[in-house]
Amino acid sequence: MLPMFKNALTITIGVLITGNLYAQQNPVLPGYYADPEGIKYGNTYWIFPTYSAKYNEQVFMDAFSSEDLKTWTKHPRIIDTSAVKWAKRAMWAPAVLQKDKKYYVFFGANDVHQGEVGGIGVAVANKPQGPYKDLLGKPLIQDIINGAQPIDQFVFKDKDGSYYMYYGGWGHCNIVKLKKDFTGIEPLPGGTLYKEITPDKYVEGPYMFIRNGKYYFMWSEGGWTGPDYKVAYAIADSPFGPFKRLNTILEQDPSIATGAGHHSVIHSAKDDKYYIVYHRRPLNKKSAHERVVCIDEMKFDSEGHILPVKMTGRATVDF
Repeated sequence: MLPMFKNALTITIGVLITGNLYAQQNPVLPGYYADPEGIKYGNTYWIFPTYSAKYNEQVFMDAFSSEDLKTWTKHPRIIDTSAVKWAKRAMWAPAVLQKDKKYYVFFGANDVHQGEVGGIGVAVANKPQGPYKDLLGKPLIQDIINGAQPIDQFVFKDKDGSYYMYYGGWGHCNIVKLKKDFTGIEPLPGGTLYKEITPDKYVEGPYMFIRNGKYYFMWSEGGWTGPDYKVAYAIADSPFGPFKRLNTILEQDPSIATGAGHHSVIHSAKDDKYYIVYHRRPLNKKSAHERVVCIDEMKFDSEGHILPVKMTGRATVDF
């Protein structure tokens, strides 16, 4: 395992000019991490990633915070399997949010298959850096519905205050509506508990945001262990779709990195900039677990379509 850094780590990834981020020195975090969830709590930027290792070693999560997107503080083991008794291995793909002065992290655990204990859990804390405690003492979603393995969840707050969760591996994606206290799910507007909204070529890693009244649904395609991992998107008028695949916006660059995917998005409201936070595999790394977290700007054309993202930063690393 990598050493646990408890002090602030200075990593120059660019400069801030009138609030703009210029991500010139990817990767932004030291060590192997993946599936990053980027978010801003108040004036502080946070990244909550998966610790990228073999499943039996991937039993905790770290978090990273920054006031200026240059100096990052590592918060080790914000949660681990000792706090989630039903989780034995493979804690991964966090989704985070703040609600009613509490902080929540949704996570996958145990790489569940039908008949096994595991799936999507939820934990709560009083601070972003935790420590987080298991909210339910059991998975929030464990069963395989519509063919979707219960992993890779993203929690989305709609304009009316409703909370929806998009999730699913194995090429299927479901949407569910969360209860206000996140202790379970409740019927969707159509009356069902689960609705499949899988777009063409979807594999895993769903993400949703609203821009100019439109719903941007994003996901990862390809295999996460290989070079062809990528991100695509759709635009709809509703959080329920339909989601028609429009284009690939992030993929491998033979001069920079392979396996670019499983992302999130940070919106800088001050200057209306969007940044994609994602993982990729440096050119000198071949193991499935040798993934690093990066940030690049995500731009739109005049019609609101997402333009292909140009990866920046180092092509190799020496971790």
